[in-house]
Order: sequence, then structure tokens, then C-alpha cells
Amino acid sequence: MGEYFEAIIHSFYNNLIVGNAYLIVIKGLGITLLISALGLLFGTIFGGVLCFLRMAASKWLKAVAKLVIAVLRGSPVLLLLMILYYVVFANSRIDPVIIAVIAFALNSGAHISEVMRSALEAVDKKQIEAARMLGFSGPKAFVAIALPQAGKIARPVYQSAVINLVQWTSVVGYVTITDLTRTVNNIGARTGEPFFALFLGVLFYLGISYAVYALFSIGSKREGAI
Repeated sequence: MGEYFEAIIHSFYNNLIVGNAYLIVIKGLGITLLISALGLLFGTIFGGVLCFLRMAASKWLKAVAKLVIAVLRGSPVLLLLMILYYVVFANSRIDPVIIAVIAFALNSGAHISEVMRSALEAVDKKQIEAARMLGFSGPKAFVAIALPQAGKIARPVYQSAVINLVQWTSVVGYVTITDLTRTVNNIGARTGEPFFALFLGVLFYLGISYAVYALFSIGSKREGAI
């Protein structure tokens, strides 16, 4: 038991302390969180726009939105990322992190738009009609009646979309970005202890996932208390 514990301490020291490797891990973690946060932010905005077009009265707008959603949802995010990096922005000087944010915003936006649409369609239309009869304008009825209910309906799926986005950022190393996954992989290659380094990476991703769960849980409790 003592030898096993000493081996863990040695691996910990060798992978994180030697050469201030922990600072490199923290930097990689920061890149992962940055891409995840910005990808989610712009993906949610883009998803809202697609949802609006998808539910528009115009058949042409609906058709365009359906096509965009189908293409983006059906394309692996890694291939989308590589197309943007090696083809679309191949001759530009745009930072690879920005390209990654664009790729994840497009991919997550397509999924989020369908989450939004399904949630909005699940809201009882009679409540909105009743609000209009009471003098609410269309936008005011939407904000006061439809949006809060749709948010509650969409929350569990949206939460899963957030976690999936974070996990999928692990592929950005393919376009030269030194994120968390690439960092721990490089450390494992340097120390000759890939299992410990990769296991450490798994723990970090688990920590991020449970932090997301906690944030959504806190939000749900606050809503319930209101």
C-alpha cells in the first residue's frame, strides 16, 4: 500500500511539478474554458437566430434555416473545424482559437436552435392568446409568458448541449491549439507516463461537467424560490 501511494506521489510530482508543468496545464485549461464559453455564447445567439428563422411565416426563410441546421447538425464538429482552419481561413492570420470558437458556435448553434424551437412549440398557445386578449403586445406576451416556460422546458437538454460542447473542444489540438487535452498528452509523452497524464485530463473534464451541473442546479433552485 505504501509503495502504491509513493508511486502516485512520484507520478504527481513528475507530471505536474517538474518544470512547472502545472502552469502549462492551467494555461491549457484556460484555453478550453475560453473556447467553450465563447462557443456557447455565440452558439446560443446563432441558435436563437436560426430558431427565429425556422419558425418564421416565410417558407423561404424556413427552408434556408432547415438547410443550415441540417448541414451543421449532420457535419462532425472536427471536420467543420478542419475545413474552417485548413480551407476557409487557410490564408488568413486569424488566431486558431477564434476559428475554433466559430466552429463550435456554428455546430452548437444548430443544435441549440432545435432545442429552442421544441421548447417554444411545447408552450401552451392558449396562454399567449389569453395574454393578448388582456392587452399584451405580441413581443410582451412572448417575453412574459412563452419565454420563461420554454426556458424551463429547454434547460435539461441545453445543459447536456453545454457539456457536450466542452467535451468536444478536446479535438482542437488538430488545428495546433494547445488546449487541456493536448497539454496533458504532451506531458504524458514527456514523462513516459501517459496513463497518469490522461487520467488527470479526465478528472479536469469531469470537474468542468459537474461545475456545469452545479450552476444549472443553483439556477433551478433560485427559480423555484421565486
